[in-house]
Amino acid sequence: MKKSYKISILGQDLSVLSDAEDEQVANVVQFVNNKIEEVMQSKDGLKTLNVAILAALNISEELLKLKGMNKELCENMETRAEKLIQLIEDTN
Repeated sequence: MKKSYKISILGQDLSVLSDAEDEQVANVVQFVNNKIEEVMQSKDGLKTLNVAILAALNISEELLKLKGMNKELCENMETRAEKLIQLIEDTN
């Protein structure tokens, strides 16, 4: 069941709906705000929209990198499982 949360991102108060646990929502908000802070520290005088876009790009880059690593790990596990199955079948 979705629950309403009042959050603050980049100084903007928002009301969002989520079916995630309170702690998970708080972690997401903290993560986004930390990424925004990283961008703001590395670049002075950026407009709010540019900060948000750069933070979104940084988060997206991390996500895609992790998805690639996850896919690679899954493929490796699948290959190993197939080899194990073949070894078991060969011994029978």
